[in-house]
Amino acid sequence: MSGFATRAIKAAGRVPASPQPPVTVPIYQTSTFEVGSTQDLEDILEFRVPGHSYTRYSNPTHAALEDALAELEEGEAAHLTASGMAAVHGAILSFVGSGDEVLAPAAVYGGTYGLLNGVLRRLGIAARYVRTGDPEAVLAAIGPATRLIWLETIANPTTEMADLGAIAAGARERGIPVVVDNTFASPYLCNPLSLGADLVVHSLTKYVGGHSDITLGAIVGGVARVRAAREVVINSGGNAQPLEAFLALRGLRTLALRMDRHSASALAVGEALEADPSFSRVWYPGLASHPQAALAARELRGGMAGGMMAVELTAGREAAARFVERVQVAVHATSLAGPESLVSHPASSSHRQFSDADLAAAGLSPGMLRVSIGLEDPEDLIADFVEAAA
Repeated sequence: MSGFATRAIKAAGRVPASPQPPVTVPIYQTSTFEVGSTQDLEDILEFRVPGHSYTRYSNPTHAALEDALAELEEGEAAHLTASGMAAVHGAILSFVGSGDEVLAPAAVYGGTYGLLNGVLRRLGIAARYVRTGDPEAVLAAIGPATRLIWLETIANPTTEMADLGAIAAGARERGIPVVVDNTFASPYLCNPLSLGADLVVHSLTKYVGGHSDITLGAIVGGVARVRAAREVVINSGGNAQPLEAFLALRGLRTLALRMDRHSASALAVGEALEADPSFSRVWYPGLASHPQAALAARELRGGMAGGMMAVELTAGREAAARFVERVQVAVHATSLAGPESLVSHPASSSHRQFSDADLAAAGLSPGMLRVSIGLEDPEDLIADFVEAAA
C-alpha cells in the first residue's frame, strides 16, 4: 500500500484516539460509517442494535441531541429531522393514511395548514379545524374518520392555548392519539408528554437553537411512536445534518436562561403596549387579560409564557404595514425565537394561505402582527414599538 493516493485517503481518514473526553459533543461531519459484516449493517439499518451506518438514518451528533431532547421532554426517544415541517410531516403520516381525518387548530401554523390542505389532501387525508381553546369543542368535533388530534401548546400566531391534559384525556377515552407542536413553549416551559400527548414535535430552528442560524426539527415520544415516525422521515429523506445538531446542542445549554429573559421581557412589553392607545389588543398568555391566563399559569413553568405575542393596531391593516417598515430595534422578518426581536404580518407571511374568512374563523385579523420578543433591553423595544405605531 505505497501509492500516494491510497496513502493520502487512508491517512486523512484515520480517526485519532483521544484519552480526554471533549467538553462539547463533536460534529460527526460524515455521511457514512464503517461497519463489519453484512449482518452488522442490516442490524444497524433496522435499529436492532446500537450503531451508525449512514447519516440519513442516524449519526452520533444527532444521537446526543436526541437523547437530550428525550430527557428534557420526559419522553423515551427522539428523532431529528431536517426542519420543523419535516417533523410535522413525519409525525402526522405515522398515524394517518388515505380516508383518515386530522383535527387541527383553527389558528394552526401556516406551514402545517399548507401540508394538510395541500400535500396531504392529495393523498386522501382530510383535515378539519376547530378552536382548540375549548377542550369540549375539540372532543365534540371528533368524527368517525378522525384518527389524530393535532394541537399547539401556544397557537401560532394567536397565542390561544390548548388544555393539553383535558384534551389528551378525552381523546384517549375515544382511542384518538394526540400530537402537540411544542415549539412556542419549548421543553423548558411545557412538557406535553407528561400531560398525556402521544408525540411532541419541535421546530428546533426556534427556541432550542435560539440564534437564528439553523434549520432543524425533532419528534419526541415513546419508543414505538418515535420508531413509526422515524420510518416516515428516513424514507422521505427528511433527515437532519450534523452541524445543525451540534448548534442545537449549543443552544440547548442556554435554553433556560434565554426563556427566562424572553418571558420577562415579553411580559414587560405586553403590559406597556396594553396601556398605549395605538394598540387595540395585545395577546400574550402571561398577561392577566389573556383569555387563558389561568391555563397558562397552570400549564407553563412558573407562569412564564415565552416570548411570542400578537398585537392589533388601532388603525388596522394599513397601520400594521407601516409598523413593520418603521421598527428600528426589532427586525421585520419571518421565523422567531432568536436573540433579535422579529415582527411579521401573518396574513401576508406565515398564514398567507388563509382567506379572510379563514383568518376570521381562526381568530386572526388582517391587521394582526406577530411579535417575537428577543433578548434586547425591554425598554428599547417598548420605545421602538410605540414610536413605530404612532
